Amino acid sequence: MTRSLLAAVPLLIWLYLLAARGGFWRVSRQITPLPATHDPARKVVAIIPARNEAPVIGDAIRSLLQQRFAGCLHVVAVDDGSSDGTHGAAVAAAAGIGLSAQLTVIAAASPPVGWSGKVWAMSQGVVAASALDPDYLLFTDADIHHDPDQLATLVSIADAQRRDLVSCMVKLQVATWAEKCLIPAFVFFFLKLYPPAWTASERFRTAGAAGGCLLIRPQALERIDGLRAIRSQIIDDCALAHAVKAGGGSIWLGLTDSARSTRSYGSFAQIGRMISRTAFNQLRHSYVLLLATMAGLFLTYLLPPLLLLSGRPLSMALGAAAWVLMCISYAPMLRFYRLSPLWSLCLPAVASFYAGATLYSAIQYRLGRGGQWKGRAQDLRIRAQDPQA
Repeated sequence: MTRSLLAAVPLLIWLYLLAARGGFWRVSRQITPLPATHDPARKVVAIIPARNEAPVIGDAIRSLLQQRFAGCLHVVAVDDGSSDGTHGAAVAAAAGIGLSAQLTVIAAASPPVGWSGKVWAMSQGVVAASALDPDYLLFTDADIHHDPDQLATLVSIADAQRRDLVSCMVKLQVATWAEKCLIPAFVFFFLKLYPPAWTASERFRTAGAAGGCLLIRPQALERIDGLRAIRSQIIDDCALAHAVKAGGGSIWLGLTDSARSTRSYGSFAQIGRMISRTAFNQLRHSYVLLLATMAGLFLTYLLPPLLLLSGRPLSMALGAAAWVLMCISYAPMLRFYRLSPLWSLCLPAVASFYAGATLYSAIQYRLGRGGQWKGRAQDLRIRAQDPQA
């Protein structure tokens, strides 16, 4: 009897996820709508924090400056201590299309104690943007290519729905075998954690955002004391969304195929480092939450295929049913990335990879190493303040 109850757990989990988790898996509902045809003119300042991004920042700046947008757009690139010619690449990109007047490049000072490097660079961009009195700020990364209507789409959503913050998970690259295996799952897990329907609703405290493409009203920033409110956060986009929503703001999260990352992850190791850099921080450095996460991943993703090997007809049937629902829920994400639905059969193995990366993140934190980003150590355990040290 106990074995049968355990075998039923994955099926019950997937029934819940499909029916009661905000429809996170229904990708077609999350894609940004087309912009309105008659938007009022708005003034937008795009802020790009950039550290050693010379190979990609030029494309990002050109794609922004060539937006089909009825309002006024200015770009502020914040060179965050780069050593690879990022500043020059940014200037050359704007000059190459004759739009140098719409670009400002500033050099970021070293971050003060208590500030993460990226958030400090973003805050300096906000200071520079304030002189232009914008209606909206657009935070975007240096590796994002924006199709011509992307900015109009974001502004249209913010205006039409009276949102204080609008963000889109951009389309990530799936060219390599590692990317095809792991990247759609990354977005799938993200939306499961932050269902867009719950993020947009006042009834739920859930607040997610994707920092690669995030539009916000300056007044919403002012209400939360600016980026100072999230100054130490590593997962700055979701922290910002939480602060805005907790402060009474209205937020929106979706997917877009009109903005995409130009950064490639050629190996499993590269993606693993990207995940482990923030995974334990996401769990608030709680070993209880770590154990709960490992148990949840096992019951949700790994137990169904294991039940097929049990030799017990009822357990095998329950495991097969759970795996089928798993594949059904994942199929829309694979379709969004134009991949075969057969990739859904790999989801148990993919979940194992993410579990391993999360454990590695916790181990690195415990050892006082944290995650590495552009030559900076992040999310370090401060032993003097750690009662377990």
